[in-house]
Amino acid sequence: MGQSTSTFRRYKASFTSPVLPNEGEQNSGADEPYDCTSNLPDECLSLIFQSLTCADRKRCSLVCRRWLTIEGQCRHRLSLKAQSDLISVIPSLFSRFDSVTKLVLRSDRRSLGICDNAFVMISARCRNLTRLKLRGCREISDLGMVAFSGNCRSLKKVSFGSCGFGVKGMNAMLNNCLGLEELSVKRLRGINNVAGAGVELIGPGAAAGSLKMICLKELHNGQCFAPLLSGAKGLRTLKIFRCSGDWDRVFQEVGNQVNAIVEIHLERIQISDLGLTALSKCSGVEVLHLVKTPDCTNVGLALVAERCKLLRKLHIDGWKTNRIGDEGLIVVAKSCWNLQELVLIGVNPTKLSLEAIVSNCLNLERLALCGSDTVGDTELCCIAEKCLALRKLCIKNCPITDDGIKALGTGCPNLLKVKVKKCRGVTTEGADLLRTRRALLVVNLDTPETPIAEASVSEGGAQADAVEFPPSRLQIPTLGIASGSTSRSTSFKSRLGFMSRGNLVACALRRLGSRSRSRND
Repeated sequence: MGQSTSTFRRYKASFTSPVLPNEGEQNSGADEPYDCTSNLPDECLSLIFQSLTCADRKRCSLVCRRWLTIEGQCRHRLSLKAQSDLISVIPSLFSRFDSVTKLVLRSDRRSLGICDNAFVMISARCRNLTRLKLRGCREISDLGMVAFSGNCRSLKKVSFGSCGFGVKGMNAMLNNCLGLEELSVKRLRGINNVAGAGVELIGPGAAAGSLKMICLKELHNGQCFAPLLSGAKGLRTLKIFRCSGDWDRVFQEVGNQVNAIVEIHLERIQISDLGLTALSKCSGVEVLHLVKTPDCTNVGLALVAERCKLLRKLHIDGWKTNRIGDEGLIVVAKSCWNLQELVLIGVNPTKLSLEAIVSNCLNLERLALCGSDTVGDTELCCIAEKCLALRKLCIKNCPITDDGIKALGTGCPNLLKVKVKKCRGVTTEGADLLRTRRALLVVNLDTPETPIAEASVSEGGAQADAVEFPPSRLQIPTLGIASGSTSRSTSFKSRLGFMSRGNLVACALRRLGSRSRSRND
């Protein structure tokens, strides 16, 4: 048709950046593209780096020297493996990260941890530290802690776990860090041997006036902190977990001298009604957790409820001792009208106490009943009828049935989420009916495990299945399918079924057969 053949020419693609002021002068005669970030101030780059993740910040620090410097200057939190060889890189490391205010040092049991000299070197280069967290630093002694606290006097939050220093190191920190607000101590090895009269105790120190939170965990002789607990006049949160010894005397001193406590957590400690009576003097308590304290009874709970009328959250794990029941809960219902969250584990309340709670505590929004032998359909119907403000309900291992679940379909108008776990009387049909009645309600049902998956692991059945139907990767997820959160456990059991004796034999035979064929070929 008189047309010439077309020719295809390939052009080399080139990157062009937007034109900036004076770009022509700066980039004249250069083939490389112009760096658009060169005109950004250092402050803008630091704000960008602070919004990135830790991995992205590491990648950005490798771009150029400027980014490396700015990223180090704007990094305020640093987490290090506190091993013995860290001392050789401390000067170069903290010359780059010279603005660190939050420091985490971790050491494991298998390796030798950081020593006092390295610990003091870090404090000399990080005098503006406000938060310190030590884990497994067993080589740090009282001398190292004394020197560290002398250099870092601006600490506000400290957390120690499995460290080697003791009473002298703690007292030095309390005397030097005047603005200390939060103190958390777990398994402090240096105070395990402190006992008897005339031994130096911990506290109160100059920081007692600024302390707001004290948390003690797994201490063999936690009573050494008694002067600190009673001297912290502004203490608002007190948490004691799994600390041995008698705590009634300590709480009597705390109740007589400290009145600002708002939150109390007590778990697996030796405390009786005497200790609860002393803590009830803190009339401003709003949150109370009593977890596995078998010596506490209805008498102590009633005194706390009568004096602490601002109680908003109450968690009780009775450990199935039946020492806390209807009597104490009825007093809670009559006195604590502002109760918003109630968790009862291993407690056996009846309709009498539950009806009093849901009738008087009109702001109750979250309710959890776990491991109770007395909470049945009658109690659940009472909750559905009279607990109008309830938003979240959790029932675990209680003798309820589908009838009680159906009652929630017409009651609790503000209910948003229901979680039912290990309740054998509740079936998927009852949960589906509740979902149909209330479409916006989130229903999580975890039915008890059935022995169906275990039957497939039997010797005869497993061998027969292994011979006739060899296992394959595509068949693994199809066995043991269950609804709810039990799908993970049933799928795991199904995989264990393929690891049975017959399946292993079949797999071994197939491998031998494939090897013999390859050799013959």
